[in-house]
Amino acid sequence: QVQLSESGGGSVQTGGSLKISCQASGYTRYAYCMGWFRQTPGKEREGVAALVTGGGTIFYADSVKGRFTISEDDGKKTVHLEMNSLKPEDSAMYYCAAARECRTVTGRIHWATFNFWGQGTQVTVSS
Repeated sequence: QVQLSESGGGSVQTGGSLKISCQASGYTRYAYCMGWFRQTPGKEREGVAALVTGGGTIFYADSVKGRFTISEDDGKKTVHLEMNSLKPEDSAMYYCAAARECRTVTGRIHWATFNFWGQGTQVTVSS
């Protein structure tokens, strides 16, 4: 099993920035692909960003391209999500996720590939 522990998050005003982080532990060889999802009450969980660890391909949802940046601490199974130009619609519970591989379909990541999840960290953007 892979355990994922998120940190960061909090509240910020529109246009502000936040950074959240995730540390993987346990059978980290199963965390070859790591990423972030978000969810608001009553809505499905939405994939936000993901990467192939070890300097591999990076994927973003269209809704966050140009504003969010996912990165990793090489060799430490730690990923970060730097969120800039935040909007009220970015408010959500953000979950770290991991999978043995970043499966793609026609070059786009298959978000359903993730099967390990963290507890989530809340991000609130006020107008």
